[in-house]
Amino acid sequence: MPKQQRAIRIEQKSQLNAMESLQSRSDEELESETRYRAAAQAILGARKAEKFDAKAAREHFQKALAAARPQERMQIRRMADASLALAERRSGDLKAATAKLPGVEVPTGRQLFGLRVLGLVAPPASAGILARIRGIVIVVIAIAAILALAFGIVEGIGQAAGGISLDIAIFYALALLVVAGGVLVFLGRRRQRAALAKRREDLAARSSAR
Repeated sequence: MPKQQRAIRIEQKSQLNAMESLQSRSDEELESETRYRAAAQAILGARKAEKFDAKAAREHFQKALAAARPQERMQIRRMADASLALAERRSGDLKAATAKLPGVEVPTGRQLFGLRVLGLVAPPASAGILARIRGIVIVVIAIAAILALAFGIVEGIGQAAGGISLDIAIFYALALLVVAGGVLVFLGRRRQRAALAKRREDLAARSSAR
């Protein structure tokens, strides 16, 4: 094999494997990365998408495509399609785009349902004013329903225990909501961290396989 061809293959492999080694770097370090700029910008785009910042994610992926070599652009485009579908809460497009990424698990039905609900409650900026108003209405109705449920639980327990005044019932209903909300936030963040770690492991494995 000619030395020049061998050198090109080694360089291509190092470019593909760079994404794995860059995963642990901070956003600031990735911004300043010059040798593996395409991989660094793709990672930044994926991170912004995980925060549902579609505009910033798109900008990073555009920079990644501009810095990538022709043989790398197809994979980066597929990553961009999946990441932007996530950022814009497009569950159907996310499922289709993820299926095209080798080594990456397609989101489960529960995850896609959660994304659809999030798209209704907190639609992306591109969805328009009517979608935002609808999201606000849904949030208000949901809060009212949760408050009524908490008050009903406390009132029922209070009546079973011999009666409870209205102000105490309201206090305990709010306390119940605070505790339940704290537990849900804790569990949600733990599951999110696990999902992000799994996604990055899949990305690293996919890069190594290539």
